[in-house]
Amino acid sequence: MLRWGILGTSFISDTMAEAIDASDGSRIEAVAGRDAQRCSDFAARHGIAKHYSGYDALLDDPAIDVVYVGLPNNMHHEAVIRAAQKGKAVLSEKSLTTTMAEADALAQVVRDTGIFFLEGLMYLCHPLMAKAGKILRSGRLGSIRSVSGLYAADIWKFVNPMGKGTIFNLGCYPASLLHYVIQTTCGPDAFSRRVTSAFGNVSPHDGNICDASLSVRFDNGVLATLQSTDSFGMSFAFSIHGERGSLRFLTNPWLPAAGENRMELCEYGLPPEEIVVPSDHDAFGHQVRLVENCLKAGVKEASRPAPRLSDSLEIMSLLSTWDEQARVSGGGNDPQRSS
Repeated sequence: MLRWGILGTSFISDTMAEAIDASDGSRIEAVAGRDAQRCSDFAARHGIAKHYSGYDALLDDPAIDVVYVGLPNNMHHEAVIRAAQKGKAVLSEKSLTTTMAEADALAQVVRDTGIFFLEGLMYLCHPLMAKAGKILRSGRLGSIRSVSGLYAADIWKFVNPMGKGTIFNLGCYPASLLHYVIQTTCGPDAFSRRVTSAFGNVSPHDGNICDASLSVRFDNGVLATLQSTDSFGMSFAFSIHGERGSLRFLTNPWLPAAGENRMELCEYGLPPEEIVVPSDHDAFGHQVRLVENCLKAGVKEASRPAPRLSDSLEIMSLLSTWDEQARVSGGGNDPQRSS
C-alpha cells in the first residue's frame, strides 16, 4: 500500500485525490495547505486522517512514501527540492517550473538525492499515447513532415496568476505531445535542434500571455505549429502529417478518459481508419498506477511515453523560449479582454 501526501488543496489536488482513492494500491495519508479551513475541508471530503497547515510538517511525516505536488507552477521547484531532500518520491504537477533556472535546480537535487520523480503530464501515462507511439513507429505515416496542435480553454479567471499564463498552464500539453512525436519519429536528439518564432497577446489583468502561437522548424525539415489560449473556448486539435498518411486525434489527447478514446489514421488515397483505444481508467488513474508500479519495481523514473526527467527539461526549454518570444513579439494586450 503506497502512502501519499498531498501538497495543495486546489481542484487538481481534488482530481488526484479521487484517482488515488480509486486505486487498491494506494491511500492518502495526509494533506497540507496554507489555509487551515480549506485543508480541513479537503481532508474531510476525502477521508484523510491527517491534515497540516504547512508543508514542512507533511514532508517530515515518516508515514508518507510519495508526495504529490499540486501547488501553483511557481511553487513546484521549491516543493520538489524540499521533498527530495527528505527522501520522498515525488509526483509534481505540470509545468515542471516557470523558469529554466528553477528547472535546472530541481533536476540537480532530484539527481543528487536519487529519488523517484515524475512530472504530472498525466495523459502520457494513458494507453492512448502508447498506441499513438506504436502507430508512429510502424511507418504507416512515412517520414513525418508536419505537426499541428491547439488547446483552448476559457480558464483565465480560475488559474493562479503566478503560474505564468496559458503557455505553462495549457501550452505544455501540445508542446509535450510534439516532443513525444519528434522524439519517437526522429530520434532522441532531434527535438533540441530547432528554430522557433512566437507571438502572443498579453492579459491586461495579470501581465501573462493569454493567447500564444508558436512556429517551429527542426533541422531535419519537420515543421510544427502550436497554439494555446486560456481566454476563450474549450477546444482541442492535434494532427501529425507524414509522406504516406496522417494521424489525427478525434477525442481530447490531453484528457484521455476511462472508456473509448479515438484517433483517425488516414493513409493517403485510402478510406480513413478509426482507431479506438479502450481503457478502464482515465489519465489520472493510469498515472497513479504507474507511480505504484515504478516504486514497487524500485526504478527512479518511468519509461516512455511517460516523461523522464530529461524529457521534462526539454519540454520546459521549449515552453521558456515560447514565453520569452511571445512577450517580445506580441507587443500588446489582448484586444478582446482589454475592452
